[in-house]
Amino acid sequence: MSIDPDQTVVVEEVAELRRHLDVGLVKIDGQLALLAQRSGQADNDLTGLAARVTALEHTRWPLPTVAALTAVGALTVTVWQALGH
Repeated sequence: MSIDPDQTVVVEEVAELRRHLDVGLVKIDGQLALLAQRSGQADNDLTGLAARVTALEHTRWPLPTVAALTAVGALTVTVWQALGH
């Protein structure tokens, strides 16, 4: 049995196409793994940021309270100055 030269060329081209396909799939798998890792890091960062914002919101003074304290301080200074001290 003899092998047709055209058939060997086709077999070689199919093998080369298969190698290119395998390399492409490996690249895609690597990129998907990197994207999954970055997504996980972004989720962790977002969770940490949300916790920090919540902590800051709990420790801030409400604006009406600050306004009331400022008004009381201004009234105190005015009365003190009116009495001549």
